[in-house]
Amino acid sequence: MRSRDLVVIGGGAAGMLAAASAASNGISVLLLEKMDRTGRKVRITGKGRCNITNTKPWQEFSVHIHPNPNFLKPSFFSFSNIDTINFFEKLGLHCVVERGDRLFPASGVASDVVDTLMKHLDSLGVEVICNAKVRNIIHQDDRVKGVIYEKGNTLYTENAETVIVATGGLSYPLTGSTGDGYKFANDLGIKVNKCFPSLTALKPDFDYTLLKWLILKNVSLSLFVNGQLVQEEMGELEFTDNGIEGSIGFKVSRKAVQSLINHNKVYLVLDLKPALDRSLLIDRLTKDFNSEKSISKVLRNYMPGQLIETFISSNPNKLISDGDSIENKINSIASKMKGWQMNIIGYTSYERAVVTAGGVSLNEIIAKKLSSKRYPNLFFAGEVLDLDGDSGGYNLQIAFSTGYAAGREAAYLIKKERGGSLE
Repeated sequence: MRSRDLVVIGGGAAGMLAAASAASNGISVLLLEKMDRTGRKVRITGKGRCNITNTKPWQEFSVHIHPNPNFLKPSFFSFSNIDTINFFEKLGLHCVVERGDRLFPASGVASDVVDTLMKHLDSLGVEVICNAKVRNIIHQDDRVKGVIYEKGNTLYTENAETVIVATGGLSYPLTGSTGDGYKFANDLGIKVNKCFPSLTALKPDFDYTLLKWLILKNVSLSLFVNGQLVQEEMGELEFTDNGIEGSIGFKVSRKAVQSLINHNKVYLVLDLKPALDRSLLIDRLTKDFNSEKSISKVLRNYMPGQLIETFISSNPNKLISDGDSIENKINSIASKMKGWQMNIIGYTSYERAVVTAGGVSLNEIIAKKLSSKRYPNLFFAGEVLDLDGDSGGYNLQIAFSTGYAAGREAAYLIKKERGGSLE
């Protein structure tokens, strides 16, 4: 049986930042990762390029955080997106800002982010043990006392002054995110809000596989729940083998999935030409039909060829009927181009969802400290919390900010109880 100042459970983005933050303040840190290496999920983010953060100022950044951006605010200002940039640059990882204020490593290689963090942890003396599955958090009254973990079929007990849970959520379970932190919280009597996948593909009621890898740029997407408009987004939409994705597809997925779970009727309305009003579009279509009678050939002027067959035939608003006049056909085409209704009948679950919505209730956590209200020396950071963001670097910044704050506060608590102060 050994004893540490701090045990961090989980070697993802939040866990590594928590360990670094605490260790830089002079306390002994053990990081336990159940997979064979740290940062498994970080290595696949941003399509393998790792969208480290988003450089927007807080007022613009905060609107992309759900369900309560104010909870993140103290952590964000203790370690902001600018602090994240400076942190990695100081460690020798050069970064570049791309479209949408998204920050990536200049190398374009996500594993460089993990390697940089691991070298930093090594320089700080953090011990990292992989293939270590935490089975239980030891507690007595209102204090946690350490953890019990398994490695190589042997159980080990590690006493600790503080514990940080940074186990991630349920998304991409092959990377190790299997909801362990929720079990720890439940076992300790800490409320966990219902979880569901977010930033995930939505499945329309037509054969979207015909549209696989089609990207539509500068389109508008509206989300309706039980006939009521609840969200509008404009940008890039992508069809994949899982359904509707892309930046705006992901943005509406959180509310769409939650509504489907609650058995509400969900549909999307796609405007393929948001820059054109309907009357102008009709004028242009009329001119095109005067010179070309084939609907498919006319539509090639307005959309990718891959989309035409599905656009014409998909329900619920079939485009034309036999015997329609040219005027009626043009009106039907214009209406559908400006308002293509897609009934949503399902979604891709955690195996491909970018992030988990829901998690440890924010009402159980002190925002300024990331500590449990019930157990003052127990901290939570990252995706395990009921805190998630839109696509575009927001979720990694949540992990970095909360991880840094949790590590710093754990160090502060230890030094305070020993009569010292932070360096």
